[in-house]
Amino acid sequence: MAPPVQALAFEFATATRIVFGAGKLAEVPAAVKGLGGTRALVVTGQRQGRAAPLLAALAAANVGAVTFAVAGEPTVELAREGTARAAAERCDVVVAFGGGSAIDAGKAIAALLANGGDPLDYLEVIGHGKALSRPSVPFVAIPTTAGTGSEVTRNAVLASKEARVKASLRSPHMLPRLAVVDPDLLAGAPPEVLASSGLDALSQLIEPLLSVRGNPLTDGLAREGIRRSARSLRRAVLEGPDAAARDDLAVASLLGGLCLANAGLGAVHGFAAPVGGMFDAPHGAVCAALLPAVLEVNLRALRARGPDHPALPRFDEIAALVTGRAGAAPEEGIAWVRELCRDLAVPGLRRYGASEADLPALVAKASAASSMKANPLPLTDDELTEIAAASL
Repeated sequence: MAPPVQALAFEFATATRIVFGAGKLAEVPAAVKGLGGTRALVVTGQRQGRAAPLLAALAAANVGAVTFAVAGEPTVELAREGTARAAAERCDVVVAFGGGSAIDAGKAIAALLANGGDPLDYLEVIGHGKALSRPSVPFVAIPTTAGTGSEVTRNAVLASKEARVKASLRSPHMLPRLAVVDPDLLAGAPPEVLASSGLDALSQLIEPLLSVRGNPLTDGLAREGIRRSARSLRRAVLEGPDAAARDDLAVASLLGGLCLANAGLGAVHGFAAPVGGMFDAPHGAVCAALLPAVLEVNLRALRARGPDHPALPRFDEIAALVTGRAGAAPEEGIAWVRELCRDLAVPGLRRYGASEADLPALVAKASAASSMKANPLPLTDDELTEIAAASL
């Protein structure tokens, strides 16, 4: 059954300033100084050496810098550690340079540095869920992968080893003051990173286009992002990312972040949070493994229980966008996604230790996940089990 027709109303929030373009990394030191920054905590990924040009440019601009490496996906403990480090070093600005893990860690540290307290005071689901009362210290996000779109979102995902789940710190106060998206930073990225991050971005464009919270602004951004991802992702992974492909992937990732932050996601990310909490599995690879089955089950459920649902014709749109053929059937679009995952050697969830024995726990946790609320329609436990089993 289609949801009742309501008067159009929506909100759109994002980073205060977005700077996009090849070579824009060079503008960061002046921008940091413009935010009042004199001593920066520079949060990096595991490969700290990649940040050497940024650190040198900050030093040349007389901005002090202290580095903090994020070796894997960020945890509650790591957020505590990074906040203590920033406070001890008297940092007045946080600059994150890396993939989604580094950016989420930096976002959490900037918020905690301004608000005090422990991550569990503010975390959803496993924490007390208190609202952040103060804006984060100035935060600058510089993505070096094209996947999460975290540079323009208002939340930071942290894993809890004790609870075996991921949860978010979430507040409008956490939106970055500046997002610098430099496609040149994708040059030399390993193919497996381009594949998993690129498929994460694609899922973060497709899910908002189907979301019950979508709006005309996010719909337009999602369509443009899907088109760019479809024409460049396979080529970038298999042949290497030339300048045009780097632009396309970086734009798709940025648009995916804008869409998810303002329209929500769906079952792919509803499952991704508990999978990431239960297993040592990279977020982008998990989303890639889930995407084909989620599309297939959602399409069937809509045809059976919501033939007049506004999300149903969106499957025709998605098929046309990814295949490049007007009039392509929804099944052709899903087949295109499945073939893309196969061509990019996306592993199933078994690669990370999941098995049939884990399906009941995964389904229980996924059904309660916040991302699931924006899925086109509620899925039954049997349908969720089918998705999880097909993604193994």
